[in-house]
Amino acid sequence: MSADPDVRQAVVDVAMEMFTTGLVVGTAGNVSGRLADGSIAMTPSSVPYPEITAPGLAIVDLDGEIVEGSARPSSEKAMHLNCYASFPEVGGVVHCHPAHASMFAIARRAIPACIEEVIVYIGGDIPVAEYRTTGSAELAEEVVRHLGDRGAVLMANHGLLCVGKSPEDALHTAAVVEHTAKIVAGAEQLGGVVPLPEEIVTNFTNIYGMIRGGWQPPHLAAAS
Repeated sequence: MSADPDVRQAVVDVAMEMFTTGLVVGTAGNVSGRLADGSIAMTPSSVPYPEITAPGLAIVDLDGEIVEGSARPSSEKAMHLNCYASFPEVGGVVHCHPAHASMFAIARRAIPACIEEVIVYIGGDIPVAEYRTTGSAELAEEVVRHLGDRGAVLMANHGLLCVGKSPEDALHTAAVVEHTAKIVAGAEQLGGVVPLPEEIVTNFTNIYGMIRGGWQPPHLAAAS
């Protein structure tokens, strides 16, 4: 293996944890991480999660061209690459289909940021991107439109996409989204969600901005 063994192994480990914790079923979903040279390590297409290895990842540039090895990247690579191209601070992307969050995606309802940690780690309510065909450039453009000040976005009738400073960070965001979706669904059965005070929302939104402003993925760290 050449450079960035830690990032590559992180992609593998995050993909496996995503699978074992039930955020995906079968070979659905995908994970990627940005390497120090700016290229992207991505889970390969249609390979069962237990069989994914660091040397078997697809390595592509931001145009989607394979720059190392022969693994075929996910058919949803455009979504990942558009995140990296649009947000230099992003170092990891996770796409998954968690059950509760996907319920909100199918209902085309945003998940409200009614818990402080949601604002701290995600930036506010988790919005719903308009429906676009899976794997299309149109979906990639629509998803990125919502991520300038958010760490996660639901995709209508599809699932969830999260960005972070690293693959591990993006996975943590996905876990927070799914945990919150489950809580909100239960709260609605008890009479509805009571929003946080507006002052708290403002203060914690500023915290997310500070955290995201401090992200330093490998390609930025190498340049500093």
